[in-house]
Amino acid sequence: MYRIGLTGNIACGKSTVVAMLQEFGAAVCDADAVVHQVQAPDGSAYLPIVEAFGLAIVQNQTLGQPINRQALGQIVFADQAQLRRLEALVHPAVRQYILAWLETQQQLQTKVVVIDAIKLIESGYPAMCDAVWVVSADPASQLARLIEHRGMSEAEALLRINAQNSQADKIAHADVVIDNSGSLADTRRQVEQAFLAIQRHD
Repeated sequence: MYRIGLTGNIACGKSTVVAMLQEFGAAVCDADAVVHQVQAPDGSAYLPIVEAFGLAIVQNQTLGQPINRQALGQIVFADQAQLRRLEALVHPAVRQYILAWLETQQQLQTKVVVIDAIKLIESGYPAMCDAVWVVSADPASQLARLIEHRGMSEAEALLRINAQNSQADKIAHADVVIDNSGSLADTRRQVEQAFLAIQRHD
């Protein structure tokens, strides 16, 4: 089983590359979706997060209600220390889930699996992977996509972009870099070439 760790900063087009990899037959574990699961009211990280940040981050300020991600986001994206605090509560639960998922895929004899995680490198996931793929895009493309596709103001978009480690830091860890600044066809060509190289590796 060949394990790809896939990462990229916000609005670089990581989800576009994930969809292409799925077309080529890879199984994907979306770490962001796992984060949602562990933060849900029945998730293992829910109570620790509420205890750390208070009922103000819970819908209707009522224990047992879902976490208001916008309210939590306003706290953690404006304060790096609070972001680290949240990650320390969430990451162990996510890691446990991913390890179990990899074990299941091994039993299913899946050929290629992808761990899709925006915090792949910071969370130590490359140790689980055969290769790290980084999806990159120029800053102007990131900003335009956040404003056009996600309805953010320029100030809010810049806050999200600047809250993350630089793309250069991620690229320094990469075995494969997919530049998603150009056309969709250009991105597909890069993904296909890298995926075919895995087949030759086998």
